[in-house]
This record gives sequence, structure tokens and C-alpha cells, in this order.
Amino acid sequence: MRRQSRLILTVLAFGYAFLYIPLVSVVVYSFNDSRLAAVWGGFSTRWYGELLKNEQILDATFLSLQIAATSATFATILGTMAGLVLVRFGRFRGKTLFSGMLTSPLVMPEVITGLSLLLLFVTLQQLVGWPGQRGFSTITIAHTTFSMAYVAVIVRSRLAAMDQSLEDAAMDLGCRPTRVLFDVTLPLIAPAMIAGWLLSFTLSLDDLVIASFVSGPGSNTLPMVIFSKVKLGVTPDINALASIFILIVSTGLVISWLLLRRRTTAS
Repeated sequence: MRRQSRLILTVLAFGYAFLYIPLVSVVVYSFNDSRLAAVWGGFSTRWYGELLKNEQILDATFLSLQIAATSATFATILGTMAGLVLVRFGRFRGKTLFSGMLTSPLVMPEVITGLSLLLLFVTLQQLVGWPGQRGFSTITIAHTTFSMAYVAVIVRSRLAAMDQSLEDAAMDLGCRPTRVLFDVTLPLIAPAMIAGWLLSFTLSLDDLVIASFVSGPGSNTLPMVIFSKVKLGVTPDINALASIFILIVSTGLVISWLLLRRRTTAS
């Protein structure tokens, strides 16, 4: 038993080290005084000041956050509607086709998705004159397209595991279907919707391939800017930006853990 416990602890230690040592190194090198990101030149906070002066990175960050929030919201709405249709509408003609088309973005290579969306936007521009130029709207539509599939899967799983007798009881008490949806169903699947929104937000913020296809001049997202800088050499201001994101995510996780722990203790 002791050997087995030591083996498990060793595997866990290597697993956590593999995941978190790169993140720790990014934070450490964000305080590097050298202009080379991977060469230590002494402790300094100069790159955080340089980050605030870099309009290219700041503009790309704000654009990425706006696109991520907008696409995640639309993906959550559409994905929730799709999940409700698949679970609550029973069997209907074309359900298998609809389910397959909905989940196909999960297994479709991003290169194929980006290329197909690019051809779609080019065709629409030639036929109806929209979009005038590719940018915020086209990237948002593209991210919504593949993100809603993840939301639909999460919401569908939550609905399948939910006790439908609660909805039936509300109907027996005289509630109309719309009232049942907003007062019973949506509150019960709210955690799944929040999880889907957060996942969609993360996927959009992290996307590079699809955004590269459907973006135009002056609409570079943060991953595109960082990828372009890799070719010339990453400067420590990118490490500073990554450290800020790590701090925000870590703070959110700690707050969520504290709230969950307080709720568990209270119950």
C-alpha cells in the first residue's frame, strides 16, 4: 500500500509540475529586466509599464475580450435553444441530421472551418454587399458558430440528467410552458449555461486559426498579435500580459472555491 501511495503521489507531482511549471516560469520572466524573454537580466517591473504603452497589444486585447464576450453570449443563447430542442421536443423529422450538424464543429479541423467561413463571407459580400470588410462581426459570427456546439453538448447533458417531474408538476399547477421554461427549467440548467459561456469565452479568446481566416486589416486579435511576434522574438511584455491573465483567472478560481466552500458549510 505504501509503494502504491508513493507511486500515486509521484505521478501527481509530475503531472502538476508539467502543468504549472511553465505558468510559473512565465510569471517569473515577466519581471525580467532583459529584452530577451528567456534570458534573465535581473529583477524589474519595467515590462509592465511597457505593456501599458503598447497600443498594439492593448487594442488587440480589448478586441479579443469584446469578441469573446459577444460570441460567448450568442453561443450560450443558441446552444441552450438547441439543447432544449434535442431533449424536450422528443422525436421529430430531421433530429438525427440536426444533431449531427450541431456537433460537427467539435470534430471539424479548424482549418476547414475557417476556410469555409471565409468562402461564405466572400460570397455574401459579392451577392449582398455584406460584410463590407472582415473584422469584429465576422470573427464574432465564426466564434459563435463553433462555440455553440460546446454549449449545446453541455446543456443537453444537464437536461438529460434533470428530473422532468419538476416541470410536469409546474404544468399541473397551471403554469404555462413559457412560465415553466423561465421559472423552472432555466434556473435548473443555469450552472450548465454558465459553464458553457465560460468555455465559449475561453475558446474564443484562445482561437488563432479561424480568426486568421475571417479577420481583415486592422482587426488583429491577441493570439494573432502574439503569434506574429513569435517570428521576431517574444519580448517580456507578452510575459507580463500573460501574468495578468493568470492572476485574473487564479483570483476567479479562488473566489469561486471560497463561495462554494461557504455554501457547503452553510448547508
